[in-house]
Amino acid sequence: MDKKNIKKVVLAYSGGLDTSIIIPWLKENYNNCEVIAVAGNVGQADELEGLEEKAIKTGASKLYVLDLTDEYVDNYIIPTMKAGAKYEEYLLGTSHARPCIAKGLCEIAKKEKADAICHGCTGKGNDQVRFELAIKHFAPEMQIIAPWREWSIKSRDEEIDYAEAHNVPLKINRETNYSKDKNLWHLSHEGLDLENPGNEPNYDKKGFLEMGVSPFMAPDEPTYVEIEFEKGCPVAIDGEKKSAKEIIYKLNELGGKNGIGLLDIVENRLVGMKSRGVYETPGGTILYFAHSYLESICLDKMTAHEKEKLSITFGEVLYNGQWFTPLREALSAFVDKTQETVTGKVKLKLYKGNIIKAGVWSDYSLYNEDLASFGESDYDQTDSRGFINLFGLPIKVKAILDKQRENK
Repeated sequence: MDKKNIKKVVLAYSGGLDTSIIIPWLKENYNNCEVIAVAGNVGQADELEGLEEKAIKTGASKLYVLDLTDEYVDNYIIPTMKAGAKYEEYLLGTSHARPCIAKGLCEIAKKEKADAICHGCTGKGNDQVRFELAIKHFAPEMQIIAPWREWSIKSRDEEIDYAEAHNVPLKINRETNYSKDKNLWHLSHEGLDLENPGNEPNYDKKGFLEMGVSPFMAPDEPTYVEIEFEKGCPVAIDGEKKSAKEIIYKLNELGGKNGIGLLDIVENRLVGMKSRGVYETPGGTILYFAHSYLESICLDKMTAHEKEKLSITFGEVLYNGQWFTPLREALSAFVDKTQETVTGKVKLKLYKGNIIKAGVWSDYSLYNEDLASFGESDYDQTDSRGFINLFGLPIKVKAILDKQRENK
């Protein structure tokens, strides 16, 4: 579509540096088009304060704030957690938020009869792929504008220069300008001193961590927590029935207080480069641990092992922006089948960055104490002789044949 035909643009708007300067840039470079800002609320809390005033002041005609928190938890976070999916230890906090937000963007773009959807993702990152693949799924004919692939701005310093020249209000400065992404599941930190893997993160520096404290600052007494699951989904915490979203918020509080969920990782981005980031995922780390702990007594060996293999694929599919694909749907169907008996209760002890197992119970437990006991049981130990003979038969046959060949 020719630029002159683009009269209305829906912008994925966070109020951060990138999207703040995109509003005046779009109006300058796309014939003073109407810009409709859309913020997807996925639990970023205070980041939404004053957003409408800021968006209008910088040139947007209106701002939509979509409350996506329940949808985000129920349709993206929990299915991913049930899969046990990670990407190189990373618990995918940005990855599963993007398709959720992009779906909302497409709904507003259709409602407003927009000519294009715009995002502020850089050409170096993964999010451009996640947004655009979701847009292609929900609005395949929609024009996509990615300013980082068009404008002459080359750095965050130059973005700040542009913002100052266009009177765009900013909450950051050049010295503390970490690139952050925050939602109810996690907070990521990238840039500045973290770009050098040799630099230790300033966990104890005031203001660096936002969702909790470092293990060194955590209490000297442990915190116990009990989490109940039904078919793999968290349904109660410390005996009180709550929604999955409420449980995550509570676990964020408990985990943050006890220094749980810090991850410093150099990951392999989809676009080919390595990137260093620090993640805070206090509640998510506890939830993954608890769910895996319960699965250890509820899943048979072969199902558990196959699920562990496929969790890697699930994590890669999600990380690569392919949530809305037949493969992801098929993987989720497999996961849901495995979760039919993952019902029970887990007790954990949280202490200075550590999660310690303190008990697990399930009516579907496959653990048989009588069979596993070192004491007297009905297990006939002589059965193992025949099993070992059959299991070791290929090894024995090969050894005999190898010896015969050596003696020829």
